Amino acid sequence: MRVGPSQDEIRRQNLGALLRYVHVHGATTRAELTTALGLNRSTIGALTADLAAAGLVTEGAPKETGRAGRPSLVVRPESDRVFAYAYSIEVDRLRAARVGLGGAVIDRRELDRPRGLTAAEAAPLLAGAVKEMRQALPEDALCVGAGVAVCGMVRRDDGLVRLGPTTGWVDEPIGTALGTELGVDVPVTVGNVADVAAFAEHARGAAAGCDNVIYLYGDVGVGAGIIAAGRRLTGHGGYSGEVGHMVVVRDGARCECGNRGCWETEIGEHGLLRAAGRSDARGREAMLAVFDAADRGDARAQIAVRQAGDWLGFGVANLVNIFNPEMVIFGGTMRDLYLAAAAQVRSRLNSNGLPACLEHVRLRTPKLGEDAPLVGAAELAFDRLLADPLDVS
Repeated sequence: MRVGPSQDEIRRQNLGALLRYVHVHGATTRAELTTALGLNRSTIGALTADLAAAGLVTEGAPKETGRAGRPSLVVRPESDRVFAYAYSIEVDRLRAARVGLGGAVIDRRELDRPRGLTAAEAAPLLAGAVKEMRQALPEDALCVGAGVAVCGMVRRDDGLVRLGPTTGWVDEPIGTALGTELGVDVPVTVGNVADVAAFAEHARGAAAGCDNVIYLYGDVGVGAGIIAAGRRLTGHGGYSGEVGHMVVVRDGARCECGNRGCWETEIGEHGLLRAAGRSDARGREAMLAVFDAADRGDARAQIAVRQAGDWLGFGVANLVNIFNPEMVIFGGTMRDLYLAAAAQVRSRLNSNGLPACLEHVRLRTPKLGEDAPLVGAAELAFDRLLADPLDVS
């Protein structure tokens, strides 16, 4: 009868914990690792030697410390050599990046995305961007996988996009299509854009150190990535976070999901442009034009922005009451709306939020900015490496 993990299993777990720490925190001294991981100096030395031999980290002397005595060696992730490909499939654009171990975006490409583009049509475009980036790779480069952030409901087990109302996708196997186009033997992991952006901001962005976070992401529609007790809350099949489809107006405007009165019909692209009298326009630039017009004194634009801001605060108050987060982050077009209508958002939140839930909540914009979905997608790919470094390297 087995009573516990073997020495090899313990070693691999410790290697993963050490590499994950350096991946998230960057250059770290051996002394810091000893304290953070609760291991003795000789064990830390052996683990870093193993990771260095595998080409995953380097060790070197720190910069001048000004202290007497022998300085502790600094462990750094091999960001240039070890990387993941990351993709963000948005309503109006496609983005691809090479993200190094440690979370740095090393190279990137961006393409316009005609609305209505299928997964089969998007995959070769993204693969073409990757082929361009490959030309700058070091000879000993190691790709550990690829991650995809997509607007839509993503089945956790296999990455199938079950429904993307704003992209028009139904049961699209984007991961499989992209893997075929890439022609490389690495796994392709797919996640919802709000979910992976929340993952990134929690690991190394505005929400670092917060265990309960809501990341609101908007373009045409609205979704949320939710971190609860330090863990991603994805639901049974992976479909949680579709907060844009909370019904807030009975028999309201028709939503692209087929329902009426969804929250995103009031705060998303269509709702804002409709209220501003610009229903014929579309896209983020059209929304930014409304915010700019409101800032310059256009009365109708100001009414539209105030109205959308009030609805944004209404929905956030409900989410705060339900999840009791420490922080709410506004990403994508929700960032632009929040910045344009912060007074309305806070006023409605204060009116509808339960006092106990409001005591510690902070409203923020993404520290990683537009890179949050790309960095989060890369984290999906890095997860396999960090779980067992020697199995991938």
